[in-house]
Amino acid sequence: MKSVVEGLHAIWNSGDLEAIPDIYSTDFVVHWSKSAKVPDSHGHAGVKAVIEETRTAFPDWHENVVDMVIEGDRVVTRYISTGTHKGPFEGIPPTGKPIEIDEISIYRIEGGKIAEQWCMADDLALLNQLKS
Repeated sequence: MKSVVEGLHAIWNSGDLEAIPDIYSTDFVVHWSKSAKVPDSHGHAGVKAVIEETRTAFPDWHENVVDMVIEGDRVVTRYISTGTHKGPFEGIPPTGKPIEIDEISIYRIEGGKIAEQWCMADDLALLNQLKS
């Protein structure tokens, strides 16, 4: 289970979209923070779109896992995401500013792949860094 979650973070860090089927189940669902423009993303196409959108806005996006807890079919990671704002994001034109936000995700593993994710990001901190 540890390696599949490490694989998820590796995809986000590299933008290697070809690896999505190796890590995410076909019926994968991610539940985003309440402030997200869409509450959920579904399947490989859904996660691919979000990774592309994120890496277009922040081409050097990187998630540094600080803590990982594994129990039963669940894995929790606390990680720090960083990047440089070089593309449009949430209606904000590129600022060139570096960002750093705290995130926590809970993953449900099924059949050796990530079937479900609950993601909590410090969205206010992100917006404040882009607007300041």
